[in-house]
Amino acid sequence: MAELSMLIEPVYIVTIFFFIIGMQRMSHPLTARSGIVWAGAAMLIATLVTFFSPNLTNLMLIAIAIVIGGGFGYIAAKRVAMTDMPQMIALYNGMGGGAAAGISAVALLGTTTTVTGTLAVIGGLIGAVSFSGSLIAFFKLQGWMRSKPITFPGQKIVNMAVLVIAIVCGVFVVIQPSWVPLSVATYLPLFFILSLSFGFLMTFPIGGADMPVVISMYNAFTGLAVALDGFSFASPNYAMVVAGIIVGAAGSLLTLQMAKAMNRSLSNVFFGAFGATEKEGAEINGSMKSIETDDVAVLLAYAEKVIIAPGYGLAVAQAQQKVKELTDLLESKGVHVTFAIHPVAGRMPGHMNVLLAEAGVAYDHLFDRDEINPEFPSTDVVLVIGANDVVNPAAHRQGSPLFGMPILDVEQAKNVIVLKRGQGKGFAGIENDLFYRDNTRMLYGDAKDMVGKLVQAVKRY
Repeated sequence: MAELSMLIEPVYIVTIFFFIIGMQRMSHPLTARSGIVWAGAAMLIATLVTFFSPNLTNLMLIAIAIVIGGGFGYIAAKRVAMTDMPQMIALYNGMGGGAAAGISAVALLGTTTTVTGTLAVIGGLIGAVSFSGSLIAFFKLQGWMRSKPITFPGQKIVNMAVLVIAIVCGVFVVIQPSWVPLSVATYLPLFFILSLSFGFLMTFPIGGADMPVVISMYNAFTGLAVALDGFSFASPNYAMVVAGIIVGAAGSLLTLQMAKAMNRSLSNVFFGAFGATEKEGAEINGSMKSIETDDVAVLLAYAEKVIIAPGYGLAVAQAQQKVKELTDLLESKGVHVTFAIHPVAGRMPGHMNVLLAEAGVAYDHLFDRDEINPEFPSTDVVLVIGANDVVNPAAHRQGSPLFGMPILDVEQAKNVIVLKRGQGKGFAGIENDLFYRDNTRMLYGDAKDMVGKLVQAVKRY
């Protein structure tokens, strides 16, 4: 066993390279799947080699926990629908933050120096916030809690007070001053209770429309907590450090990019209570005008250029296969079909890309907002399927909470067909100006059923 333990650090170095290769391959849709395999293999190897650590105890309990947790994760991931993938990611990310907080607690219960104890406290605080905040994100996405911001008078003051007291408790745990009336055994659980509470309080005022940004941010928090935990041991665990830094850096970059895509600062996301209210003077002129399936089919069949703008409604209806069938049919008739993908369409980054790839839509058919926006004025028909806030021209209107958010400029097309279940507002709870435009028609119904009817209708022309 002692000889094998000498291999732990070299194997950790190898797994670090695997993590980096996996992350690099995840940056492109064509290689993302293999990137996940590379990173997963690295994690498996790092976990197995850790069993040869001479100081490791309770090996059987650890093995049982890995089998139970891994088995549950595998079964749940195989069964979860794509529509529920965002909340699953939020939940699993929260578990990572909770595990990081648990590691910090174990480190603080042992013998620590001022430096390692401080790192453990910071890692525990961040991990606990990620855990509890991710749970609220899960509840909101799952519909177990109202998606709109939950606010109360003096909320920011309460939040700051809880955070400050948590930090003070963490400081007492590390330095253990003689003049403190209570013992470390009291301050340590109080520190984690307050840290968890701050995660809850920080996420309550965040609206459902901002959940993709929140999930990404808490993912970065989890990575940072893991990295700090890696340094909190007497002998640093460099696999944890590097893996945590990679996840933290990637999550931070993604969070900033998503906030930029919404033209909002992170402070506005976390403290702006987005979606709570819309300012007065937001009356919209005009009315919604419905259209029948056959009329839409005529427009599509005789168009030269069609752009499809997918959103969460496509995911809910599991309509991606029917959309692929419609795309193939139109292209067989000489119609040029492309897809407009907004960075925050759906409820997690890349949601639409994954759905369309699952249906076999070629990647060269997918264009992001900056690439596709100049194409709308020359487009005959835009088919909006389930998207709402990302195509809302209210982003150009002073007084709207969406004001300044870069959107898909679908209203510039000659004809806009919005496929929607009903006349309700989007996830942000904001009225959509697009629905009232003169060139917009509403096709009401379930996306999968209606696209299927469009396929049959187009075949007749």
